[in-house]
Amino acid sequence: MRNKESSDIISKILIIVIRYKMKFITKHSNIFYWITMGILLFWFAYTRGWILANFESIDAKQAMYLIEEDANISLLDVRTILEYKEGHLRDSTLIPVQALAQNLGMLKYDKNKRILVYCRTGNRSITASRILEANGFTPINIKGGILNLQKVGISVVK
Repeated sequence: MRNKESSDIISKILIIVIRYKMKFITKHSNIFYWITMGILLFWFAYTRGWILANFESIDAKQAMYLIEEDANISLLDVRTILEYKEGHLRDSTLIPVQALAQNLGMLKYDKNKRILVYCRTGNRSITASRILEANGFTPINIKGGILNLQKVGISVVK
């Protein structure tokens, strides 16, 4: 008999706690929604390089000008090997973004140069630019990646 009474008391307590939590969640769901939306907005802006970016981002026309006119730059392609083989900018160095942190030594001669960083569409190059900047390099992200570079007429080699 005692076990059944204890069980009934525990069940009633659990029901009261669950009801209280549901009322709390229902009452504050608007707050949870806006906090979640704020976090998602922050994440989106961060991954796009719109906030907390300590590096410059330029469009394809500006990048084309720098490639043609500035001798103190180097080119870094952070796409995959297969993407690189499909076509890349002349004289660019390939280090896939997934391997960049482990292969920064490949860029030791470029430490005093500005590094134009590109990928296919401009997303991975933001990640790579963050890695480079954190390690003392001067990255310049190319918005829109190689797709935008090709649209403005830059030639690629295979």
